[in-house]
Amino acid sequence: MKLWCAFLLCIVTLTSVAQQKEVTGIVFDKESKARIAKVNVRNTTSGQAVYNNFKGEFSIKVSVGDVLIFSKTDHHSDTLTVKSFLPLVVYMKAVAIQLNEVSIRDTLLSPMKRYRALKSDYNQVFGTLNQRDLLTASPGVGAGISIDALYNLFSRRGKNAEHLREVMERDYLQSVIDARFNKSYVAGITYLKEPELSDFMLKYRPGYYLVTTASEYEFVTYVRNSFKRYRKNPRAFELAPLPSIFMEVK
Repeated sequence: MKLWCAFLLCIVTLTSVAQQKEVTGIVFDKESKARIAKVNVRNTTSGQAVYNNFKGEFSIKVSVGDVLIFSKTDHHSDTLTVKSFLPLVVYMKAVAIQLNEVSIRDTLLSPMKRYRALKSDYNQVFGTLNQRDLLTASPGVGAGISIDALYNLFSRRGKNAEHLREVMERDYLQSVIDARFNKSYVAGITYLKEPELSDFMLKYRPGYYLVTTASEYEFVTYVRNSFKRYRKNPRAFELAPLPSIFMEVK
């Protein structure tokens, strides 16, 4: 009887070990979105505990249903239940620190604030130009021709204003990309320094859609994969040199 109990115990132990897999992940600060190092990751089910590295990355053996506790002295502890073996992204909230009151003037506006400020400064550009329809309808009068729309369509001033608005909208989209894909952020992931940093960012600059829709983990993955391709072939996407032109001076 004791032999059978021992045998069953071995089977249960081996089964639980076989179901364990190593899962990886990254720990970020919830507010700044910066990576957090020296975070203790403990599996309350198996008792295993590890620390993540200076890049905020960790790996630990888990089974589905295990509970992981993330702890760090200057951050609130966080608990996560493992639902799959996919990579984990953990956000920890920093412990509030009471600071003396400081008056700060907001000189660095967000892309949207800058765009709204420009729209306010150039209200004429974004005012009558929005009336694009040539036909208008008024109660009791019927359909007619929009004078503003005709003016904007054919006048030189209207065309210049339309061009200015397109430039402002294009600058806004680029500033949204710059706000997320900036040098300090990319350098923190790739550890590149100038001039390689600027070269990499120019060649692998993401689009507006990716910047505005990708999660933090997806965006970090994009930068890291792009960096691998850059390391493999740094001269990719380079423009061909301009041809030399010789002018004869008489």
